[in-house]
Amino acid sequence: MAVLRRVLGSLCVVLLLGVQAVLAQDVSAQPDFAEWERVSERAAEAIEAGRASEVAMDSLRQQLVDWRSEFRNAQSRYSVAANTTQAKLDTLGPVPEGGDSPEVEAERARLEKVLAEAREPVLRAQLAETEATELIEGVDSVVQGRRTARLLERGPTPLNPVYWTGALLALQQTNTLILNELRTAWDYEWRTGDLQKNLPRVIALLIVGVVLILFGRRWTENAQALVRRDQMSGRRWILGLAVSFGHLVLPLAGVMILVEAFYASDLAGIRGDIILSILPEAAFVLLFPIWLGRRVFPYESEDGSILLLNDEHRREGRALSVATGIILAFSLLLQAISGFETWTAGTRAVLIFPLIVLAAGVMVRMARLLRVHISGRDTDLGEEDIPGANLQLMRLVALGYQLAAVLGVLLAVAGYSSAAVALVFPTIYTLQFLGFLVILHRGLVRVFSVLAGLSAETGEGTLWSVLLGFAISIAAVPVVLLIWGARSQQLAEWAALIGQGLRVGEVTISPMQLVIFFAVFGIGYAITRLLQGTLKNSVLPRTKIDVGGQNAIVSGVGYVGLTIAALIAIHNTGIDLGSIALVASALSVGIGFGLQTIVSNFVSGIILLIERPIAEGDWIEVGGQMGYVRDISVRSTRIETFDRTDVIIPNSDLVAGTVTNYTRGNTVGRVIVPVGVAYGTEPRKVEAILLEIARAHPMVLANPEPYVVFQGFGASSMDFEIRAILRDVNWVLNVRSEMNYKIAERFMEEGIEIPFPQQDIWLRNAKALRTDEDEGKDDA
Repeated sequence: MAVLRRVLGSLCVVLLLGVQAVLAQDVSAQPDFAEWERVSERAAEAIEAGRASEVAMDSLRQQLVDWRSEFRNAQSRYSVAANTTQAKLDTLGPVPEGGDSPEVEAERARLEKVLAEAREPVLRAQLAETEATELIEGVDSVVQGRRTARLLERGPTPLNPVYWTGALLALQQTNTLILNELRTAWDYEWRTGDLQKNLPRVIALLIVGVVLILFGRRWTENAQALVRRDQMSGRRWILGLAVSFGHLVLPLAGVMILVEAFYASDLAGIRGDIILSILPEAAFVLLFPIWLGRRVFPYESEDGSILLLNDEHRREGRALSVATGIILAFSLLLQAISGFETWTAGTRAVLIFPLIVLAAGVMVRMARLLRVHISGRDTDLGEEDIPGANLQLMRLVALGYQLAAVLGVLLAVAGYSSAAVALVFPTIYTLQFLGFLVILHRGLVRVFSVLAGLSAETGEGTLWSVLLGFAISIAAVPVVLLIWGARSQQLAEWAALIGQGLRVGEVTISPMQLVIFFAVFGIGYAITRLLQGTLKNSVLPRTKIDVGGQNAIVSGVGYVGLTIAALIAIHNTGIDLGSIALVASALSVGIGFGLQTIVSNFVSGIILLIERPIAEGDWIEVGGQMGYVRDISVRSTRIETFDRTDVIIPNSDLVAGTVTNYTRGNTVGRVIVPVGVAYGTEPRKVEAILLEIARAHPMVLANPEPYVVFQGFGASSMDFEIRAILRDVNWVLNVRSEMNYKIAERFMEEGIEIPFPQQDIWLRNAKALRTDEDEGKDDA
């Protein structure tokens, strides 16, 4: 089961197919339809018979893909003449009622004949392309059917003791043949003297390879100790991640050098060559889980650990990672050897069964560690307190991991060894790949955070961190499909379909058009924000425009700039703006009926920005709400009340309703301070005291000067009011409070009484309220 080799090879095939498709576009070449007829007949026979090998079917499929690409290129070439002729006919227009002149009629007839001749090769190429597409789907159906049949094919159960002896004998025989091949090659090379000639090179390669394997880990750990010597920061975390790859790269390089040493010695026989060719891949699948385990289950509880586990569980996780690597390496070697040896189905089932059982046990234990992290037992945290993880997704991953382990063992016991192998090992590779993606995402976030001068926690909470994770997830889909057995040809087919785009009416939307749209719109957005910042910070402050007008100009520039950026982006993608205008006109009816309130608020917001009856920073009162205007958007206005709460008011209420603006244009405003004195107090003396208090306050303007109003005679007091103009009405509450304090002090000094309500009670029938005891006392 060479999963890794298949993944890497398939990715290379996909890239080569794309390059080949580009290089194959020969403008002057014409399709050889006669040769295509022979190819199509041979493909149809192969599909109908279904006896060709998988390699032959893949080769046939590639030929069909090349022919289809050639037909598509031919359509593009032939369509130029047809489109040109059609444009000329469109220029002539429809035939008028009275008929054309003889010259125009003759030209129209000639163009129609030329158009019919130009369309003939286009239609022929279209028919050939359709046939090629159908044949490709037929080849895919045959190959997929074979793979499905292999997975569903039931063989002998490995629990049958009848097959155990044969499996052990087959394995022993293979080992004996490998040793015999090595012994024979040694005798031959030593006798001919070729080994002595290459011996210095072989010894040098062996020494280098062994040193890298034995000491690469120690060198990496020493480098990591130097990185951890000081407090772990963002830069040190990134450096530590880069250094940690030494656990993977150095031993892997040592294995590759050892393989090169054996090849240089010419000691490898047929079976030895198979083992040597698969050995670097086996070393990678052995070392990668070990490296991944060190990152997911670190020796020390580092800041930003992926899983929240204690020391014991992290140690268990590292041990399980090592066991996973060993199992995957042995399974890879066993699959390579079994593909060459003529082992029976029972032998293969018996030899692979122990690896499936061990892999299932490791999977169950690994899923248990995920559940420990989810529960938060090692950190005394609840599920709601665990940061930085989608617990629901991790819970599904743990459950799926356990189910795959149990189901794999049951399939192997039932005799479906191929299905068990196709389930268990791809599941392990998938989880490892997901772990690597998490580490990759975290590393890239740390890099961007360091470049932006942000902390790791702040960087992980930003929008671009989420977008980066989404991009990594999209890019990982092809790799996951390859792990689970998808063919590279199928991925290339899907990529071509996605590249062609989705056609909606007369508009085709492709991924490249979306990339162009977002790129152009992003540039326009950046330019708009830059222009807004320049106007707000450098240009407008130097003018005589008030702050509200400056904010209105900046907002208007933003709306206009984003609209222009969107229109330019749509135009650069090749989408006809006329079709969008038709859609917009059709939607306008529905918008007029269903979105009346939103449209009304939007228009009101534009009116507020243009007329500016209120501006940011104004103190207003609307609908019983009073506060400062903090933000004016196209839909609503945000007001901050004196209680420090935000009130969102629809713009239509500000335009259609009554609004009191206390600070529009200037901050001058009036304060009214009411006070009452007891009856019998001299009114003129009260007036003089109140005027003295008002004139003495520094916030009160001298012109117009303050004055005192004798309001009238109340039920318990004579009522007065201080009325004064303040230089800043925003301080009205403070001024009223300070004047009240001063009034209380002066009235106490002058002996002026501030009355409170008094009432006299008259009892109209007092005798009826007297008790018998009171009457007895009166008689006594």
